[in-house]
Amino acid sequence: MNFSIALAPLAPWIAIGLFALLAAVSLGYGVARGARGIWWRALAFTVLIVMLLNPSLKEEQREPLTDIALIVVDDSPSQTIGERRPQTEEALADLREKLARYPDLEVRILRAGGPDSRRGDGIADAPDGTLLFGEIDKALADVPPQRLAGVLMLTDGQVHDVPAGGNARGPLHALLTGRRDARDRRLVVEQAPSYGIVGSRATITVRIEDMPAGAARTARLFVQRDGSARETIQLQSGVSTSFEVTVEHGGANVIELETEPVEGELTTENNRAAVVINGVRDRLRVLLVSGVPHNGERVWRNLLKADPAVDLVHFTILRPPEKQDGTPVRELSLIAFPTRELFEEKLNDFDLIIFDRYHRRGILPTAYLENIARYVEEGGAVLEAGGPSYASPFGLFRTPLGEIMPVVPSGQIIKQAYRAHVTDVGRRHPVTAGLEGSGALPADRIGEPKPATWGRWFIQTEGDARRGDVVMDGPNATPLLVLDRVGKGRVAQIMTDQVWLWARGFDGGGPQAELLRRIAHWLMKEPELEEDDLRATSRGSDILVTRRSLKPDDSPVTVRSPSGDERQITLADQGDGRATAIYRAGEQGLHRISDAMHSVYAVAGTLNPLEFADVRSTGDKLDPVIKAQGGSINWLAAEPGSSVRLPDIRRVGAERTVAGRGWIGLRANHDYVVKGVSEIPLLPPLLALILAAGTLLLAWRREGR
Repeated sequence: MNFSIALAPLAPWIAIGLFALLAAVSLGYGVARGARGIWWRALAFTVLIVMLLNPSLKEEQREPLTDIALIVVDDSPSQTIGERRPQTEEALADLREKLARYPDLEVRILRAGGPDSRRGDGIADAPDGTLLFGEIDKALADVPPQRLAGVLMLTDGQVHDVPAGGNARGPLHALLTGRRDARDRRLVVEQAPSYGIVGSRATITVRIEDMPAGAARTARLFVQRDGSARETIQLQSGVSTSFEVTVEHGGANVIELETEPVEGELTTENNRAAVVINGVRDRLRVLLVSGVPHNGERVWRNLLKADPAVDLVHFTILRPPEKQDGTPVRELSLIAFPTRELFEEKLNDFDLIIFDRYHRRGILPTAYLENIARYVEEGGAVLEAGGPSYASPFGLFRTPLGEIMPVVPSGQIIKQAYRAHVTDVGRRHPVTAGLEGSGALPADRIGEPKPATWGRWFIQTEGDARRGDVVMDGPNATPLLVLDRVGKGRVAQIMTDQVWLWARGFDGGGPQAELLRRIAHWLMKEPELEEDDLRATSRGSDILVTRRSLKPDDSPVTVRSPSGDERQITLADQGDGRATAIYRAGEQGLHRISDAMHSVYAVAGTLNPLEFADVRSTGDKLDPVIKAQGGSINWLAAEPGSSVRLPDIRRVGAERTVAGRGWIGLRANHDYVVKGVSEIPLLPPLLALILAAGTLLLAWRREGR
């Protein structure tokens, strides 16, 4: 039973106070005068004051509440190292058994730090390491502080959201997995650029740390660029070292770094790191050489000048040297055509050379054309859009450039209205796949493609494609757009000079700007336009794998996780040259995706996760918060390989110490809820009046004698 005295005053407290004051004055005066019945009068005043206070005996019907103990299980990746996971599970089972002995204790278990505890159920949602205290706050959001017995944390101590000064919720006991004397080596990337100009050098600064710190020693660092052969660099442990790499291509340049392991270290996971440098081209230099003037010349110029990333050098050859008509020399040209400078000295400075309706007119000697052919074989790019001039005896096919041209002209010119048609290969090639108005069906639809709705053209040079990919054709399946690889370089041929009709909107027009942009970017080896390629893109914890090929390819690809595990996945053909699949990554870091011909990399979550920055078990990070809110740090295993040993668990009072040598305490709060209340008046008003009247009568009688 829970009894207490409750007051329910019948008058305001100030009135009761004034009455008590008057009574005290009256009694004091009577005592001073020596009145005989003063004590009966005092008893009467006391009865009246008690009556005004209206006391009652109050009984509460209480229901005791159980205290709550929260066991936090650290499921972060660092807990998979060595014997930490078995130690955790063994300690969890022992804790359950020990805490079950207390009937007034409710045990809750929170697993945190693993993929299932993160928003979106993905590894990429926790880039900041092991986050336990935020999960603890959520788990205890419905628990009043007066019911919390304490928090027991099974962890390796590598927690990255420790609040400054504690959270004032209750005692915290850390039960540490792993061993005290662990040693480890890690590779730290101190500085690395995210972007770099293609062809330039980028500086990477790294440091090898041996923990605990010991005598300086040398260590080998292995550097591998985009899956190529590994290079070796000798480093001094504990000293920052910088080295340079070349940004070799546009898009992601992946540099894998790995240091040799040290004997007895915990894990080699943090011996590896990766740097992704996105290569961007500075300014693309394009040389446009126009021959016979025509309406499409301005289209080429406007297209290339509209791109701020393009430096255009444009020359139009209006007049052959042998032409004699009496025009003064000073009026022939504003500047001389610098053939030697362009085609001998600075030829390799250009990323792309375009010949627009060009044919031999004695301007470019054979030696210069041989230079261009060699320039392509060594990695350059040429776009030939000669139209009818290509079929003439003075066309480029009859020059050293003919060796690199994929189309052999027949000498005939087709003059009829026709619409350009995307071939079966073209529907899979990224240059022409999905062009607006091409008639291609979306990837999720089945059936025959519709005819193209582009505007008509009227002239095409007839020829046979001896090499390359015919991605567009004209009348009688005659090659219209051919793309070819020559040595390290690339060549594209457009067998008409009427692409400009699309730009003018004739007969409905067509995607002239987009088509020419794609052709130019393919020639300049932009990664997104590679027709035979494997790519991987991260979307949170998902990796989208895309393979482009000109023929359907159902061979699987292999995904290697950062820990070295491999898994094969099958891609689904989309019908437009792409085959795709989504891979759910189970680890943070760099994943390698490869098939028989290609290898690419994708980053799931954080590239160099904080989780593996330091994997040694330690109580240093939790020590400040434990000191602030009470608790203790205990090691589950005293020696490597020894069995798990839990400290004794005791229930302690709210004001007592919660930890001692060999034991930890959980608070016994004795909290309760009141289910009902009953009250019994101690001095009913009627009884109080009778007692007051009686005592006053006795006082009057005594004073009257």
